[in-house]
Amino acid sequence: MNEDINIHSWPCSYYLDTNKQWVSGRLSLTPVAIKFTADKTGELLVNFHLSSISEIKKESSNLIFSSLTILEKNTKHWFSSLQPSRNVVFNILEHFWREQLLSSQGAAGAEAAALQTTKGKELTGLLTGSQKRLEDTAKVLHYQGEQFDNIMRGLNKIEGDMDVADRLLTELESPSWWPFSSKLWKAPLEAKPKETATVSDSKNQEGIIIRIPVIITHRTDSNVKPGKLTLFTSGLEISDCNAQVIHRFESKDVDDIKVHTPYEISVRQRFIGKPDTSYRLLSAKMPEAIPILEMQFSKKIQFLEDALGFVGARKSPQVDLGTSIWQAATGLLGGVVQPSTPAGGREGTDNDQVQLQKHEKVSQEEAKELKQLDALNDVQL
Repeated sequence: MNEDINIHSWPCSYYLDTNKQWVSGRLSLTPVAIKFTADKTGELLVNFHLSSISEIKKESSNLIFSSLTILEKNTKHWFSSLQPSRNVVFNILEHFWREQLLSSQGAAGAEAAALQTTKGKELTGLLTGSQKRLEDTAKVLHYQGEQFDNIMRGLNKIEGDMDVADRLLTELESPSWWPFSSKLWKAPLEAKPKETATVSDSKNQEGIIIRIPVIITHRTDSNVKPGKLTLFTSGLEISDCNAQVIHRFESKDVDDIKVHTPYEISVRQRFIGKPDTSYRLLSAKMPEAIPILEMQFSKKIQFLEDALGFVGARKSPQVDLGTSIWQAATGLLGGVVQPSTPAGGREGTDNDQVQLQKHEKVSQEEAKELKQLDALNDVQL
């Protein structure tokens, strides 16, 4: 059922090679495939599996400006006039493409689709593209290294000149009648005590429940970038690819979490007198994080219409994985009540066992509710 979910769609133009013309329509992304539907005729002109993609590139030429190309087997597909921007579409498509290739679920989906290309060839193509990027990056780093060398030479020269100037000033300031070293004439400067950064950051020592790659959208759809979502026992943290924290939500700061689809959520913190802080997060690994969010923020999380099917699909193998993570997170959260007992440790107290039994009871009750939802869904279908 998750394979038919429309994760995102963008208006764009597709170059139809048979007619040698551009056709306006919508480019759609599902968890396992890419599709393009023409606006005028409603015809499905493009439909192929993510695992069959060899390369995704941003290209342009004299005739085609600001285009996105997708190499699928031996066919090259051209997409242009992408809205809101080419970078947004590229980041999202590349994220799901890589996760599909590198995950075991992506391998199972490729075998189920009976693709001619092998996983080894797909990964080889992926590595080849990465190698080209590394070569370009190495050239840039080499050039920057030369610039840093020049800067260091200049700094060393400046430091040497300052030493000479300091020595000359010291000799000028020392009185001619002082028979001893000029160092004794000058009063020693008061040494400022260095501030020792011995205070350990409790957040760094906090147990991480799960960390997944995400595509981050902040306020506008045209401003997206890849990053990481980390779930702690006391909140969640959004960081960029360089591990720099963009924003951290403590549990009490989160006002609502909306699950738009099994792959996309939004987190919001409200303020009075100033704009709310809101982030929209898209990830192929989001189904693994949603059960944990549902447990931590049960009163603040809301499943929208496109995500209701995910709640009733807890019996699938994919959801079983999320359930196991959910149970692991329960143990971590239970350890917060007694900080003396390490989270995930083998030694536990009677209170921990009582808490775990409570969680087990809640899980059984929720399982009954889910069975009822499944029966209602079957009747409606």
